[in-house]
Amino acid sequence: MKYILYARKSTEEDDRQILSIEAQIFELKEFAAKEKLEIVASFQEAKTAKEPGRIKFAEMLSLIERGKADGILSWNPDRLARNSVDGGKIIHFVDRGLIKALKFPTFWFEPTPQGLFMLQIAFGQSKYYVDSLRENVTRGMRQKVRNGVWPSKAPLGYFNNPKTRGIDVDSEKVPKVKKIFELYATGNYNLREIAEWCKRMNLKSNLGNDISIGKVHELLQNVFYIGLMKYKSEIHEATHEPLISKKLFDKVQEVLREKGKPQKVKKHNFAFLGLMKCPCSAAITAEKKIKPNGREYTYYRCTKKKGPCQEKHFLRAEELYPQIKSFLQKVSLLSHDTEKVLAELDKEKEQAKEQAKITVQNLKTELLEIERKLEKLLDVYLEETITAEEYASRKEKLVKQKVSLAEQIQDFEQKGLSWLEPAREFVLSLNQAAKLLESENKAEMTTFLKNIGSNCILQNRQLLFSPKIPYDLVAAEGGPVHKNLQFPVWWTHGESDSGLRIVPIAKVDPSGFEPLASALQKRRSTS
Repeated sequence: MKYILYARKSTEEDDRQILSIEAQIFELKEFAAKEKLEIVASFQEAKTAKEPGRIKFAEMLSLIERGKADGILSWNPDRLARNSVDGGKIIHFVDRGLIKALKFPTFWFEPTPQGLFMLQIAFGQSKYYVDSLRENVTRGMRQKVRNGVWPSKAPLGYFNNPKTRGIDVDSEKVPKVKKIFELYATGNYNLREIAEWCKRMNLKSNLGNDISIGKVHELLQNVFYIGLMKYKSEIHEATHEPLISKKLFDKVQEVLREKGKPQKVKKHNFAFLGLMKCPCSAAITAEKKIKPNGREYTYYRCTKKKGPCQEKHFLRAEELYPQIKSFLQKVSLLSHDTEKVLAELDKEKEQAKEQAKITVQNLKTELLEIERKLEKLLDVYLEETITAEEYASRKEKLVKQKVSLAEQIQDFEQKGLSWLEPAREFVLSLNQAAKLLESENKAEMTTFLKNIGSNCILQNRQLLFSPKIPYDLVAAEGGPVHKNLQFPVWWTHGESDSGLRIVPIAKVDPSGFEPLASALQKRRSTS
């Protein structure tokens, strides 16, 4: 009788079960020599048997079906099958008489009803072992998730620590991963350009492959990088170190949504296109007109063709540009003035840290309330009052609120009052306005105006700015700190090259100005 020798190990990884197949083959050849079995073919593969689809196993059955062999020699029935499909094929071949003998050093088999019954039990035990193992592994993974530990392979920027069984930061890749988020948040890069940047920076995946466009998109949406993890469509808190802030992550999601919208192909490069809206809420478009004398003009007008709109006027680009420059002039601040204001803000930093303690305590109270809501939500879910989908949705909102509050607490504890950093950004943006006036870069002017304001309305050939606070106050006649400002800064129009002189006190004469600390106290009392 002719036999086929079949050996298998469960994993394809070379460093795991490395002696398994070698040991099986040695033992089987020794058993074949002892029993005087004729081996006509030998198959070996590193593949799990919990699912059908093994290539070598299929080749072996094909040889048997063609009459090249009458039996199989293997170490144990679980080497042949751990699933009902492959186990059924073996039994079916025995029933058809294609397999006349099955030899195992650790298991007795005869092609009789009793032998087939025992073989079915052996295959059933093998499947039961796999099913139980799967359930145990799944239970362990669920527990890791509950403990805040990611149970699978770590994403780019992290690695799985085999000693602690946790997730550690990959110090070499972290700066590049952070840079991916920062670059994309600017809105100046698409996914393809980010993927090409990764290639130039030699940033590879944890498996050593190039970062594809799809992987970039997946990375930018992964909440893992803000200290959360999404497991089976549910958001969980995690213990690993976040790489980026939630603020940056939210900005990236905003850019992803914006870039996901259908984009119209621009035929011309109009400097201020997309900046303005009509009072009727329609967008303002631009078009070129050529006069009979051959001169070319650019006009801005309302896009609405049907429905009520009172704006029938066209505004030439030559008339629009001075209006934009006039506004920038009002909110601009020269570099030497900027340095003075920033220096005063730096003096406030230490005092602000003390003043932030009360705010931090309030935030911690809110955080405790969120945790209480999470516990209550879990109780409601366990009582089956709400569905799993509703539970996951509510939990995700609360967990994200918790992360946001934790970030605010950290910012206050490290930086003091939250107005300090926005104050610096505000003052620097005023300086940016001055630089734009010098460079006359129209495209950057448009970007600047979009960033500082909500809508710019074009009405009766006049551009009406509606900037966010405090730009509208800066552009006014000057005055004391406004209670809606998020930081205490005094300003006034004065004799300055920029047309605006911001005076952070301490350096001001008493004619109507006061120290920053006093202004801050007033702001609190009026808020």
